[in-house]
Amino acid sequence: MRPRTPAVFERLDLLEWQLCQRFARLSIHRPWLTTLRIASKIGDWPVWVALIAAQPLLHESLGNRRLLQYSVTALVALVIYRLIKTRLCRERPFITFVNAIQCGEPARDRYSFPSGHTMHAVMFCILTAAHAPWLLPILVPLSLLIALSRVGLGLHYISDVVAGAAIGWAFALASLHLAG
Repeated sequence: MRPRTPAVFERLDLLEWQLCQRFARLSIHRPWLTTLRIASKIGDWPVWVALIAAQPLLHESLGNRRLLQYSVTALVALVIYRLIKTRLCRERPFITFVNAIQCGEPARDRYSFPSGHTMHAVMFCILTAAHAPWLLPILVPLSLLIALSRVGLGLHYISDVVAGAAIGWAFALASLHLAG
């Protein structure tokens, strides 16, 4: 038996579906759709694993410590994110509004809240801002594109992306605080 979607999400879905539909409609333009798909795939894991692995190269004396910090932060965030996602069970826009919003990329599961791609993008931007701010001109636009891709591909509502960003921000701040 599938878990029931909380009523608050049903109301949010109706408020957001027109915005999501308009945004997803832009994906009919092939170059934009290709850009969104690439950004989404990059946001899956490759750029973040590369950033974690590069920590010893970016920070000579603290590199291994940063590698451990980023790895632990990412793993803890992933576990908490999965717990939230599987407990709240908000269906993705392309599932809820099957005739109005197209799916531009295969989804890993049925549920959209919160956006894990956006959570990781924001989390790593905040960590990078504290440790290697010179990388931000690359990471900030990439992170924004990743967040936009999730809505543009019909995989998330705008509130999923905002919640993912807030959770990523919180994990990064907690990590910075705990790592001293």
